[in-house]
Amino acid sequence: MDNRTAASAGERAAQANGTPEQATGTPALVQLEGVSKRFANIAAVDRVSLTIREGEFFALLGPSGCGKTTLLRLLAGFETPDSGRILLDGKDIAAVPAYRRPVNMMFQSYALFPHLSVESNVAFGLRQDRRPKSEIARRVAEMLALVQLEGHAKRKPHQLSGGQRQRVALARALAKHPRVLLLDEPLAALDKKLRGETQFELMNLQDKLRLTFVVVTHDQQEAMTMADRMGVMKEGGLAQVGTPAEIYEQPNSRWVADFIGEINLIEGHVVDATASDGLAITSIAAGRLRVLGERNAVSSGDRVWVALRPEKVRISRERPPVTDENCAAGQVYGIGYLGDLSIYKVRLDSGLLMKAALANMTRLIERPIGWDDRVWLHWPADAALVLTD
Repeated sequence: MDNRTAASAGERAAQANGTPEQATGTPALVQLEGVSKRFANIAAVDRVSLTIREGEFFALLGPSGCGKTTLLRLLAGFETPDSGRILLDGKDIAAVPAYRRPVNMMFQSYALFPHLSVESNVAFGLRQDRRPKSEIARRVAEMLALVQLEGHAKRKPHQLSGGQRQRVALARALAKHPRVLLLDEPLAALDKKLRGETQFELMNLQDKLRLTFVVVTHDQQEAMTMADRMGVMKEGGLAQVGTPAEIYEQPNSRWVADFIGEINLIEGHVVDATASDGLAITSIAAGRLRVLGERNAVSSGDRVWVALRPEKVRISRERPPVTDENCAAGQVYGIGYLGDLSIYKVRLDSGLLMKAALANMTRLIERPIGWDDRVWLHWPADAALVLTD
């Protein structure tokens, strides 16, 4: 790991343990205050308020139709909000046309001009602004070096690979020194391996330039890999905003917990919320479980859901020794082999279906647990989260 990457990783780790304001002390750059946008009778964006900080890599994540691309277009100036304010450096830019905003957007389709060379595509915006030829030539050379395409200046887009076209689009978007770079599904057209490599390239580039990046994606892994913070959108609004670690480990609702990664959601009722050892005890289909007291205030008799990530569930063929862990028996009815790990679907004796993840530390033929095996699932009391919504 080089020094720049190590520094970036350190900053991201610091942000995972506090708000960006606490971790970096950076000021707010973009602020949305009660922004709404309707198309006919449909609220594509509904009273969204959000702060994005200078130099932050922010991701908007959500299912199709949740409003994330519309929100990006509002930031870019391609749409005008019906209500609310969009502030950049404290100034309301809601009525400022796109071409006058210090904001640039990289489109999902890349939108390269097929008849122009790579260097002409990168120079397009600068020529529209009537910049001096010497400045354009210098800036184009800088951008091509930045994205490692120095030897491709004279090529046309059809002579490039998908990854190279993506870099040309990125260079063009950066050429005019935007304060904010907006990226709409920037890696969607790339194959999985190249997409993974490009994620880290974008992170290093953003860290090097110290620009504010706002990326829209429906790919959870992509958002969690690249973003300092992310906003999960649902039906035009923000369901939760936080660091990837906060949203994964502490989702604020069943919907967010279920949307982000794999999850076991177990419905039940609180039996005792005042146990002397600080445990809330719930009676559910899996039996009687113990969960460490949560930030969500609960009372005896409340209906709750226990959220438990599969990787926090241990699976074994032998009953574990008597401990204070939660424990339930069942039968394996499905195995998903993912290479580095396997997902086991287990039907408990009570009928409840649960998932457990197990790292593949041995060869496939030596895997100790197979289909229809009788197994035990167990997990510590602090592995789960209690949700009331």
